[in-house]
Amino acid sequence: MLLCVSSSHKNAPFSLLEGLSGAADAARTLTSRNEFFSGAVVVATCNRFEAYLDVRQPEGSDPRLAVVAAWQAVCAHTGVEYEDLKTGSAVYVGDAAAQHLFSVTAGLESLVVGETEISGQVANALEHAREIGTTTSDLERLFQTAAKTSREVKNQTKLGRMGRSIVQLALDLSDSRIVDWSRLRVLLVGTGQYARVTVAALKTRGVTDIAVHSASGRAEHFAEMRELRAVRPERLTHELACADLIVTCTTSPHTVIDAALLRASRTEAAHTGVSRAAVEAAGSDADATGCPFDHGSVSSVTAVPNLPARQLVIDLGMPRNVAVDVTDLPEVELLDLETIKLHAPLSELRSSDDARSLVDEAAQSFHQQRNQQRVGRGLAQLKAMFFDKLDAEIERSRRHEPSQANTEKALHHLVGVLLNTSMQRSRELAAEDRPHDFVDALEALYGIQVDMPDEDAETCGRCPIAHELLGPHTHRADDDGSLRSVS
Repeated sequence: MLLCVSSSHKNAPFSLLEGLSGAADAARTLTSRNEFFSGAVVVATCNRFEAYLDVRQPEGSDPRLAVVAAWQAVCAHTGVEYEDLKTGSAVYVGDAAAQHLFSVTAGLESLVVGETEISGQVANALEHAREIGTTTSDLERLFQTAAKTSREVKNQTKLGRMGRSIVQLALDLSDSRIVDWSRLRVLLVGTGQYARVTVAALKTRGVTDIAVHSASGRAEHFAEMRELRAVRPERLTHELACADLIVTCTTSPHTVIDAALLRASRTEAAHTGVSRAAVEAAGSDADATGCPFDHGSVSSVTAVPNLPARQLVIDLGMPRNVAVDVTDLPEVELLDLETIKLHAPLSELRSSDDARSLVDEAAQSFHQQRNQQRVGRGLAQLKAMFFDKLDAEIERSRRHEPSQANTEKALHHLVGVLLNTSMQRSRELAAEDRPHDFVDALEALYGIQVDMPDEDAETCGRCPIAHELLGPHTHRADDDGSLRSVS
C-alpha cells in the first residue's frame, strides 16, 4: 500500500517546515526502525516535506497505525513535536498518494504554480533513496511515472509560464493607473503562490519600497531573503493606509481585507497625526524611540497625514483575499483574478486545467497498471498451481500402461483435481451464506452466468462446476480429487 505524509506551505506553519527542511535522511529512519514500511522516499525542501512510503499492508486495509508510525519516526528523526506534525500534515493513501505526487512534480502544488524546480527536487529525492537503499519496485514505478507526467505537462501545456503571466498581466493592467513605479509604496499581503514572482516583477519595474505582511508569521523570513520590510501586526493598519498599491496573495480560505478594514486604517492614520512621510521614514520600526525627523518622538509628529488619494488593490488570491465591498470606497480600485482573466489569453487560462487533466489521466493509468500487476501476481500463482497439479498427474499416469482408456481416465482425474479446490470453496461459501460470492467469481473469471433460483424454490439446477444435474443426485470429490456420484 502506498502512503504519503505531506506538510507544505498549504497546511503547515513556517516553524514546522523549517524543522522538517533538513530531513531528507528520514527515509533511512522510517525503514530501519519500523516494521510497517518496506520502502521510503522523502522530498524535503524549504516549503515542503513529504514522505512517500511503501507500507507492508494490503490495499484497502486500515492505514491509521502506519500513519501514526510515520509521524513518530519523523518526529524522532527531526525533533519536531508530534502534535505539531499531526496537525500540520495531510495524509494520502493508495491512488490518492500517486495523484498527489504527480500534481506536486508537475508544479501544480507549488508556491508559484508551474515552477520547474520541484521536478528536479523530486528526482533528487528518488536518487538519494536509491543511494541509501530505501526504494522499492512500487516506489520506483511511482516516481518514474511522476517524472514522465511532469515532462508531459511541461511539453503539452503552458503551465510553466502561467504564474508569471498572471502577475505580469496584473501589473501591465496597472500601468495606466501608475505614473512612476519607482515612487510607489507597495504593501504585499501574504507569502502565497504568487508572492515571490510579484516581488521580482515589481523590482523589475523599479519599485524599491515594498513591505510584506503575513498572518502566518512568514513575513520576516520572506522579507529577509528579498531585502523587503516585514510588517508586524501592530503596524498593519498604518501600512494599509499609506500604500499606493496593495497586492494580496495569501492561501487563506477567507478574505483578509475588506472595506471596513481599509476605512478604519485611513481613519486611524488620520487621527494619530502620523504623516505619510513619517511612516515612510520610520519604516517598520516607527514605534521605536527616536523621531524620524529631529530626534523627537514619534508621538510628537503632528503633520497632516498625506494619505494617497487613490489606492489600487490587486487580489491574486484563490479563493479571493479581498472582499468586493472595497470598491464601495471612492478612493479604492480593485483588480482581482476575475478581472485579470478577462484580459488574459484563453490559452493561459486553460494551462492549469490542461495540466490537471494530464495529471488525472496519469493517475488513472497508474491505477490500472497497479491493478494489472495485482492480477498478474494472482494469475502467476494460479498457473503455478495448475502446472504443479499437471506435473503430479503426469507422474501418476506414468505408473500405468499407456492406452486410450488410461489417458481418458487421467484427463478426467486431472479435471477433478483442478475442480476440487473450487468445489470445496463453493460449499464453504454456501455454508457462510455467501453463495453469490461464488457465482460472481465464476462470472468474473470464466464468464459463466448462473441464474440463481429464488431462496424458497425447490428446483433442480446444474452444478456450475461439474455441469451435472443437482437434486436427487449430487457429486462429491474424493480425497484424490476424483468425482463420484452420490444419491
